[in-house]
Amino acid sequence: MDTDNKHPGTKSVGWALVQASRLHRSRTGDKLSELGLFAGQEQVLQALGNSGPMTMGELATILRVRPPTASKTVSRLSALKLVERHTEPGDARVVRVKLTKEGKRKAAAIDALWDEVEGELLQGFDNKDRKRLRKLLRRAAKNLAGITGADQTGFEADDEADGLEASEPELAATA
Repeated sequence: MDTDNKHPGTKSVGWALVQASRLHRSRTGDKLSELGLFAGQEQVLQALGNSGPMTMGELATILRVRPPTASKTVSRLSALKLVERHTEPGDARVVRVKLTKEGKRKAAAIDALWDEVEGELLQGFDNKDRKRLRKLLRRAAKNLAGITGADQTGFEADDEADGLEASEPELAATA
């Protein structure tokens, strides 16, 4: 194979994003398997850990999946005794999901795992670069969400928290 030839997508931001995403997902998947979990399950545990009990519909919205997909994952996590489902008093059609004690422990372990993998991903990046990358990725995701009609909740940049409002003139110029 001729190593002098570059991949046709090397100058593409999308191609670089896909490659970084695949490698991140692979690394995260390896770490999740050490916890006895599969990719995707951690998102349910994290959502419940951050927001507390919620309905299946709320969970599906946060995860940006269809309710049957969320329900299937919750069923698997329930079998692992990491979540519990309870019907709403007065309306048995509404099912709320919450973490068990073991689910809370797993959620904490997942948070540590994500921090570890993010540290690996962003090794050599200073805080300014990390903030800039986070802001740019949120903007890119929001652009595509707007075009596809996807829910745009969660793509809003918290510029003040990132400290980018006045300190990033090059980003402000592209906004």
